[in-house]
Amino acid sequence: MPDGPGHDEDLELTSPLVPLFVITNGRALPPDHEYEHTTLVTAAAAAENGQVTPRTLSPEAGQVMDLVADGFLSVAEVAGHTHLPLGIVRILLAQLEEDGLILARRPIPRAERVDRELVSAVLEGLKNRFGA
Repeated sequence: MPDGPGHDEDLELTSPLVPLFVITNGRALPPDHEYEHTTLVTAAAAAENGQVTPRTLSPEAGQVMDLVADGFLSVAEVAGHTHLPLGIVRILLAQLEEDGLILARRPIPRAERVDRELVSAVLEGLKNRFGA
C-alpha cells in the first residue's frame, strides 16, 4: 500500500527532470565560433596538478572534467558521452575555461583552394630537377 496519496515508488528525481537552465546557472550560450563541434578540450595542467582549486562544480561539470582529464576530446564527443545537449555542453565548457580548469584548442581553419597550375609547375620543376 502506498505511503500517501499520489506516491509512486518508480518515480526518482533524476537529471532528466532538472531544467537545463539550472545546470548552466542561467548563463547565456557562447558564440558559435567559440566552441565549434570540432574544438578540442582538455583539462588544464594547473587543474591536473591541483594548483587551481575548482570551485564547487555541478555534477555535470565534474563529469566533463573527468572526461577531459586524460586527453583531448572534441565538443561533440563530450556532448555524446554526457548525453547533454550541445548548447549546454558549450556553456559548461565556457564556465570551465573561464575558471582556468580546461584548455580549448580551436579547430584549424580550412585551407584555401590551391592553385592547380602552381602545384603542377612545382611538380614539373621537381621532376626536371631530380628526374622521375
